[in-house]
Amino acid sequence: MNRGLSPLLSPVSIGPLITLRIITGILMTFSTLRFMALGWIEDHYILPVFHFRYPGWEWVPLLSSSGYYLLHFLMLIAGIMVILGWYYKVAIWSLLISFTWLELIDVTYYLNHYYFVSLLLLAMTLVPAAGRLSMDSFRNPKLGLAFVPAWQVGMFRIFLGVVYLYAGIAKINYDWLFEGLPLRIWLPANEHWPLVGPYLKSPWVAIAFSWSGMLYDLSIPFLLAWRKTRRYAWIGVIVFHLLTALMFQIGVFPWVMIGASLIFFSDPWHEQLHEKISNWLSIPFQEKPILLPSFQVRYGLILAMIGLLFHLIFPIRYMAYPGSLYWTEEGYRFGWRVMVMEKAGTATFYVLDRKTGREGVVDNREFLNDHQEKQMAMQPDMILQYAHFLGDTYKAPGMNPPQVRAEVYVTLNGRPSALFVNPKVDLMQVKSSDPISDWILPSPDTSSKNIFKYNI
Repeated sequence: MNRGLSPLLSPVSIGPLITLRIITGILMTFSTLRFMALGWIEDHYILPVFHFRYPGWEWVPLLSSSGYYLLHFLMLIAGIMVILGWYYKVAIWSLLISFTWLELIDVTYYLNHYYFVSLLLLAMTLVPAAGRLSMDSFRNPKLGLAFVPAWQVGMFRIFLGVVYLYAGIAKINYDWLFEGLPLRIWLPANEHWPLVGPYLKSPWVAIAFSWSGMLYDLSIPFLLAWRKTRRYAWIGVIVFHLLTALMFQIGVFPWVMIGASLIFFSDPWHEQLHEKISNWLSIPFQEKPILLPSFQVRYGLILAMIGLLFHLIFPIRYMAYPGSLYWTEEGYRFGWRVMVMEKAGTATFYVLDRKTGREGVVDNREFLNDHQEKQMAMQPDMILQYAHFLGDTYKAPGMNPPQVRAEVYVTLNGRPSALFVNPKVDLMQVKSSDPISDWILPSPDTSSKNIFKYNI
C-alpha cells in the first residue's frame, strides 16, 4: 500500500499552491467588487419576484435584501483573507460557502466558470495553501511549509486538464467543425474591428476558429504539462483567452483560466516568483518540511480521489437520457460545454380558470427580469418550475390550481424556430420526475451527421 502510494505522497514544493491561492483570492476579490459596482446584487437577487432553483437544492435559503449584501461583503472579506493567507482555513471555507450559496440561488445565472470556481475552492480546502507568503505562517512559524505531498499539486493539474478535455470533446460535432456554428452567428458582431473585422463574416473564418478552439482544448493540458512546450503553451493560453474576452461577454472567465493554468509551471519557477515577492515585501519564508505519511495527508488524498472520480463521471451523465442533449438539455449543465451552441426561445404561458373556463395570457415581465425570461424560454426544467409557480400564484383560495399551458418556440444554431413544448399539456400535472418526452416535443433535427450521440 505504502509503496503504491509513494509517488503521490512524495514531497514537492508548496510553491504552485501558494501562487494558486494568491491568484484565486485576487480574482474572487475583484469579481465580487465588480459584481457589487455594477448593481448586480439588486438586479440578480432582490428585484426578481421568482428565483429558479437547482433541482435538489431548493432547501438553500433565500435571503432578505440586506442578507444578499451581507453575503457579498463576507465574500469580499474572505477573498482578501485568502490573498493574505490570514486564518486561511476559515477564509477558504467562508469563500466557498458564500460563493456557492449565491450561485445556488438562481439557476438562470449558471455559468461554467461559476461551477469551476466552486470546485476549485472546495479542492483548496484540502491543502495548506497558506504555508508560505501568508500572515498565518508569519504569526505562527510552525504553520510554515516548504513541501507538500505530490497529490496536492497534481489534483489541480488533473482538475484543470479534465475541464479542457471535456470542453474539447464537446466541440467534436458536425455543427461546430463543419458548419462553423455557432461561431458563424457570433463572429459578425465584431465586424467593426479594424483590419480583421470584414473577414469575421466569412464562413471559412468561423470554421477555422472552430477547429482551432477544439484542437486548443484537447491539446493544451498536455502542452502545459510538458516542460519543453510549457512556456509557449501558456502564451497560447493568454492569446486564446484574451481573444475570447474581446469577442464575447464572458466576464472574468478568461482571467480565471489564465491564472489557474500557472499550476502547471515548475517548482523552481514558483520558488523564484515567491522569492521576488518576499524580497519586495521584506517577508522571510517561514517553512518546515512536512512529515510523511500522516493521517491528515492520507485522509485528504482519499477525498481528492473521490472528488476527481466525480469530476470524471458527472459530466457524462447525459448518456443516461434519451434524445438530443442540446434540445432537451438533460445532463447538459456541469459538463464543461463552453459556448458550443446558440439557443433562444420565446415562451407564452396561458392560465385557465377551471371554474369559469376563462383563459388569460401571462405577462412574464411581472415576475422575471429579462435574463431570467431569456434563459427560462429554452430550458425545460425552468419552464416547468415557472409553470408551477404561475399555477400556485393564480390559485384562488379554496380552489384547485388552474390549468397552465405554454406555447414555446425554440431555435437552435440559427435553424428555424420549432415548437418546443406540447401546448395541449397542463404543466401543473407534470412532475419534474416525469419523462421529459411526455411534454417536450422531439427535436426537429433528424440529421444523421452527428458525430456523437449527445450533440445536435
